Amino acid sequence: MNNPTNCNSCPAHNRENLVKLGVDMTETDYVIALAGNPNVGKSTVFNNLTGLRQHTGNWPGKTVSRAEGAFSFNDKRYKIVDLPGTYSLLSTSTDEEVARNFILFGQPDVTLIVVDATRLERNLNLVLQILEITDRAVLCLNLMDEAKRNNVEIDERALSRELGIPVIPASARRRVGMNEVLAALEDVATGKYVCKPHKIKSHSPKLNHAIETVSAKLNEQFPNLPNLKWVALRLLEGDNSIMEAVRNGELGNLNPNISTTAEVLSYE
Repeated sequence: MNNPTNCNSCPAHNRENLVKLGVDMTETDYVIALAGNPNVGKSTVFNNLTGLRQHTGNWPGKTVSRAEGAFSFNDKRYKIVDLPGTYSLLSTSTDEEVARNFILFGQPDVTLIVVDATRLERNLNLVLQILEITDRAVLCLNLMDEAKRNNVEIDERALSRELGIPVIPASARRRVGMNEVLAALEDVATGKYVCKPHKIKSHSPKLNHAIETVSAKLNEQFPNLPNLKWVALRLLEGDNSIMEAVRNGELGNLNPNISTTAEVLSYE
């Protein structure tokens, strides 16, 4: 279940939904989602953090493979789930749907986003989409050794201020920066570091009105729905997977007593 508001160090994850999503929650204090574009070194980061304490399988009801591992840090037990490598969370593929639903409905304590420091601009598209649905994230600037070799300079402190989350430079192949990544994960998971992520604020007044109206109707039907305004926007955009999740109540502890998503979408 979610945190009581007076417990900053309590886990923020949704245990029930994580179990539904196939995560073994035994002997686990905090859950981390590992996200990123393909070919950014995400698997190397995963292996560095978990060592041999990992296993693979498929996501429930999917043919998409998954890797899950564990590690301990400062007497806390962490479970880390390696999400499919994706370029976006717009659910145009099964991989994107799996990654999006895990972050949206599982509500992991931290989402560790790995990016290629040599191609940061291209990778930021996914970063910003993730920050639309979670305010608990750490950015790992991987391949910093390659970036320096190519004369690419990144001001990680300025980037951290702009994104509102910890930004850690690293070279996972050489295990450089991994201790700093662990410390940042702990700070966010325990509430020591409160993220204030960048949010898109460029919606038109008409769209903002529609989002607010649909959000209000969603809140009436599903008072425990996470990321309410983001879900409302996806419904307005006709996202079939979100519509189905709302309709059948399988994710997010939703109230299944609604018969049709059209009832929510009748906002005018």
